[in-house]
Amino acid sequence: MLERFFALNARGTRLEREAVAGLTTFLTMAYVMFVNPQILATTGMDTGAVFVATCLAAAFGSLVMGLYANLPIALAPGMGLNAYFAFLVAPQFHGNWRLALGCVLLSGICAVAISASPLRNWFINAIPQSLKLAMAAGIGFFLALIGFENAGLVKASPTTLLEAGNFADPKLWIATTSFVVIAALAIHRVRAAILIGILGATLAAAGAGLTEIRGIASFPPPLTPTFLEMDLAGAVALGPIVIVFTFLLVDLLDTSGTLTAVAHQAGILDAAGRLPNARRALIADSSATVIGALLGTSSTTSYIESAAGVQAGGRTGLTAVVVAGLFLLSLFFAPLAGAVPTFATAPALIFVAALMARGLVEIDWNDLSEATPALVTALAIPFTFSIASGIGLGFIAYTAIKILSGRGRDVSLAVAAIAVLFAVKLALQTGG
Repeated sequence: MLERFFALNARGTRLEREAVAGLTTFLTMAYVMFVNPQILATTGMDTGAVFVATCLAAAFGSLVMGLYANLPIALAPGMGLNAYFAFLVAPQFHGNWRLALGCVLLSGICAVAISASPLRNWFINAIPQSLKLAMAAGIGFFLALIGFENAGLVKASPTTLLEAGNFADPKLWIATTSFVVIAALAIHRVRAAILIGILGATLAAAGAGLTEIRGIASFPPPLTPTFLEMDLAGAVALGPIVIVFTFLLVDLLDTSGTLTAVAHQAGILDAAGRLPNARRALIADSSATVIGALLGTSSTTSYIESAAGVQAGGRTGLTAVVVAGLFLLSLFFAPLAGAVPTFATAPALIFVAALMARGLVEIDWNDLSEATPALVTALAIPFTFSIASGIGLGFIAYTAIKILSGRGRDVSLAVAAIAVLFAVKLALQTGG
């Protein structure tokens, strides 16, 4: 039954490999269960309720992505989107997180409508191959930066932006050793290399007293403080077009880049570089935002950490279904799930970054009208610390360079449209 539904053999995978991939993806993104409630709690939202909403939204989105789109891509509330929600939108509404949730719901409804039409699918498939490759590499660099920070290799600096971390910190050495183990095992074609590295780092952390298991199981906290608490009527009446547009645009860009990057890593793009089941994947992603807002969390989106599961062998939606099941289990085993520290998953992010960056070799570096925008995209994503901003700047650079170099015919309507929209967004930000 699983073979017929997920086409395991056709994609060169097996049940046990998909299970390992799902577990690997889950372990690399499990931090969202704890980080997301902490961020949204700054708005006054109940931490326990947001924890439950986070797990349920992740489970719903991953399940739909797996069963409906048959892609090995997991979903959860987006980190950049929750920061925008908590630190920009809610304060603009004087701390009214219900109104902010209404804006998230409104953007999700708009996204579902766009995804159900040919418009969004056409948009993704119209992105030039050079930008797709640059997105994958740029997101890889972004992952590496997060991994470096989580491992303690780098830290913020008021003078140089970044500086070396504390090399006497045992967390750094555990993470570094884990990275070397992952790379060595991968070279020997061990499919569970990333999973082994994460679990090994966690055991080492426990042995050094750097993490602890606070119990095994617990009942989930109540969801009632955030369930159906969004103020959709207020959002519609107030008409915060810029906020809704920003949620929609950022989710669109993040999702497009993530889907393309992970699919490229999995080798499931078609000969023309197009994403299979793109329309279904986009509907799954946008519907998860709607459900997440109803439950009480910020925008839910496809997670780039899915690339870790792909590296572990995940090729079908069964990987995402496994992730969904683990998020549901986490509702009852939150103390156990929390035993994996962020520095134990950091080596996986850095290793996946190395794999994703290799797509740059396929760019035609002799054609500066392709290479220059690609480089802008790849570098802007980590340097702006925003996947959406980096992709948007890449679109602007691609459109402008192509037109000014007399090759405007290479620019698709989708790329030109997103370049204009992002330029407008930047102008509105500057003006505000």
